[in-house]
Amino acid sequence: MEPKGKVAVITGGASGIGLATARALARAGARIVLADIESTALDKAAAELAATGAEVLGVKTDVGDRASVAALADAAWRRFGAVHILFNNAGVAVFGPTQDMTHADWEWTMRVNLWGPIHGVESFVPRMIDQKQGGHVLFTASFAGLVSNRELGPYSVSKAAVVSLAECLAKDLKRHDIGVSVLCPMRVTTHIDESFRNRPAEFGGPRAQVYSDKESGALEGRTLGADAVAGLVVDAIRRNDLYIVTHSETAPFVARRFERIQAAMARAL
Repeated sequence: MEPKGKVAVITGGASGIGLATARALARAGARIVLADIESTALDKAAAELAATGAEVLGVKTDVGDRASVAALADAAWRRFGAVHILFNNAGVAVFGPTQDMTHADWEWTMRVNLWGPIHGVESFVPRMIDQKQGGHVLFTASFAGLVSNRELGPYSVSKAAVVSLAECLAKDLKRHDIGVSVLCPMRVTTHIDESFRNRPAEFGGPRAQVYSDKESGALEGRTLGADAVAGLVVDAIRRNDLYIVTHSETAPFVARRFERIQAAMARAL
């Protein structure tokens, strides 16, 4: 799909990969709906895009709240009359040994990382089908969704589920001319290490669990700039690529995983 003239909705759109992708899509001629839970950052990002001449709408959104995502969809259709590109990008991470995760750690992670994309599918995809204009749905998963990482249990579990969600949706939407992509990056210049700043009080608040050793090897790979990753995202929309892999160093980790699976298959009855 060519982005020019299309309407793109991006969650987690006020910073990091979300904002970089919004800039790239705006340059390609798309109209932008930015969604984020942080009002100040959202207003700043929307103003920045508008100053470049882009048509942009900012909508404060909590992706873990189904009603909030439904309101985002309503706002997008009300403003622009259609949505063609949906980027379910918002995410959080909690660091530490899997066995030490609290129930609140699991619940908050799943609420944002998994239920957020599910809410996006529920609120947008049926309407995208009904408008019969094709489209593209994207998800930010992670390298951790392809190969599980130590000290990232809830995050890896949620992102593996997002990869599966994208794969299932790609099969189901093919006949509707709606493509699907899942982004699986290693380290990127984002604020996900500080995602605890937005942790709601009901899940322990910002001080609930912050690990000083979060850099102890849990996250692999070089750190790439968000702009470079955004370029890959826009290319994937144009080519209708299912998988977006950002780091070349992903390859040996994925290969080792499938070597183990193949070895187990050789022992199968």
